[in-house]
Amino acid sequence: MKKINLAISGCMGRMGQQLIKSVKKNRFFKIVSLTENRKINKKVYGIKPELNSINSFKKANIIIDFTVPKCTLEILKIASKQKKKVVIGTTGFTKREENLIKKFSKKIPILKAGNMSLGVNLLTFLTEVASRSLGKNFLSKVYEVHHKRKKDYPSGTALMLGRGVALGKNKDFYSLIGKKYLNKKSFPYGKKINFNSIRKGEVIGEHEVAFSNGKEIVTLNHESFDRALYSEGALEAAKWLINRKAGLYSMRDLLNFK
Repeated sequence: MKKINLAISGCMGRMGQQLIKSVKKNRFFKIVSLTENRKINKKVYGIKPELNSINSFKKANIIIDFTVPKCTLEILKIASKQKKKVVIGTTGFTKREENLIKKFSKKIPILKAGNMSLGVNLLTFLTEVASRSLGKNFLSKVYEVHHKRKKDYPSGTALMLGRGVALGKNKDFYSLIGKKYLNKKSFPYGKKINFNSIRKGEVIGEHEVAFSNGKEIVTLNHESFDRALYSEGALEAAKWLINRKAGLYSMRDLLNFK
């Protein structure tokens, strides 16, 4: 089988480095390009990292992007011109940026996920089911913990869970976003979805969504122990996306959750 030519954007970041490690163990991919948003004066995986450009993605069949929103949109602009497929693991997009991604997906296949883990995507699906089943008498909140260097909050996964709550209630997610707390020991339920983000140590990722009607509490949670589960999930996403037409996809499409 011919290997898929892969470009990794954000190659010096934590996920970029983890992706490189995972590709070394994966027989379906060959890294042909590594990019960063700054100049890197050394080779990585035997490849000299480049700035994002038409030339840097020329040989790639697909791009995996774990960067920052501004960089992701730059990559999508280039990819749409070259008809390249893109897997997006970047988080922290505004509503306007989300709409721009939808516009790009009319030209190229894009799979975007706030979290590439099978378990987390199952948790999001179960959150939607719980939200629909428990009904309007239950209020909800989302709690997440990540390492101290993670800048955006709530995490992309926390927002995925929030969307699951909104879908279950058949409501617009942005209209249900409540207060966003950082490093609070406790935080309240609300008529809207409140979020609490903890940044400490080297925690890879902990997420919990809770529902309460004042008489009982239902909680769903997930804990990550190995960052490789995200990179391996991203590679599975890339392998799946390679045969898709233009459109905006998620891990839910890959996993066929109904």
